[in-house]
Amino acid sequence: MVVVAEANKAAAAVAAAAGLFFKEVRTPQQRFYDGVVFPLILSPNTTAAIPSNTTDRDNNNSDTISGFSGSIRAHKPWLQARLHEAGAILFRGFPVDSASDFNDVVEAFDFEELPYIGGAAPRNKVVGRVFTANESPPDQKIPFHHEMAQVLEFPSKLFFFCEVEPGSGGETAIVLSHIIYQRMKDKYPEFVQQLEDHGVIYTRLLSGDDDNSSPIGRGWKSTFLTNDKKIAQERAAKIGTRLEWLAGDIVKSVMGPIPAIRFDKSRQRNVWFSSLLIAYTSYHDARNEPTCAVQFGDGRPVPGDVVYDCLKILDEESVAIPWQKGDVLLVDNWAVQHSRRSFTPPRRILASLCK
Repeated sequence: MVVVAEANKAAAAVAAAAGLFFKEVRTPQQRFYDGVVFPLILSPNTTAAIPSNTTDRDNNNSDTISGFSGSIRAHKPWLQARLHEAGAILFRGFPVDSASDFNDVVEAFDFEELPYIGGAAPRNKVVGRVFTANESPPDQKIPFHHEMAQVLEFPSKLFFFCEVEPGSGGETAIVLSHIIYQRMKDKYPEFVQQLEDHGVIYTRLLSGDDDNSSPIGRGWKSTFLTNDKKIAQERAAKIGTRLEWLAGDIVKSVMGPIPAIRFDKSRQRNVWFSSLLIAYTSYHDARNEPTCAVQFGDGRPVPGDVVYDCLKILDEESVAIPWQKGDVLLVDNWAVQHSRRSFTPPRRILASLCK
């Protein structure tokens, strides 16, 4: 009991220290699951008086980007604990004005960078560890998915930054995947069992160069970061992907069988972890037909009616908070799926991936 009391006392002290710099805020869009808010929203605590004896006081405030970055470094364990609890944190009201500022925030967390190898979305590097989010046309909605769930090595954490607010729409909606797993298991137990038993296979045709008119238009050269087909083949094999070269600089990419349901060890629960829905409904362009993009791991087709009903369930459980300039959204990719709603330009969202 003494050990527990001391642990609780220490945790309270850590939270109190973090509370000098961060305060929780609420919006109507947030949800509560088992008493935990989703997502957590943190803003600068402008009312708290920072003690004069606080270590590195000038670099532990929210008035400047260096101060915000310093506060992140100083309170990283607390922030990580809150992320693990909530699944996502929206930082709002901090002085993050540019891609360079956003890069400073990402680096302050000191998570290892994950190279964007194997992802389908066309992206362009901006600065440092920062690149553009999916640049597909604004009238196209991007369905819910875990980032890079279709490859063996996927990011554990994602950062998004709103550099330019959308004219309208354009929310990056998020949803807790263990909730989706449970709802799907309750409604479609046989379908979920087939996913657990066999996984899924993803198939996609890639051109040589990027096609920004398509949400899956990333070409094989940028997908595997090379112009050399032999090197592309080697890099594909490392992430569990088989390549079949076709005419016209087109390559057929086959990944799997790969799990569609994963076990989140840190939280001890199953999660609906796949790109099944986005592949089945959105892998459509001049080269690809969505219904051919994904199948069960034993080769059988997935039932379209179940897929589209799952999309409805995702929308029912989702949270979509309108972007504000300067917002930074940190997502635990193990716990949370994200999507993009259609929008009226302008809109510029930047991203960064972490191992």
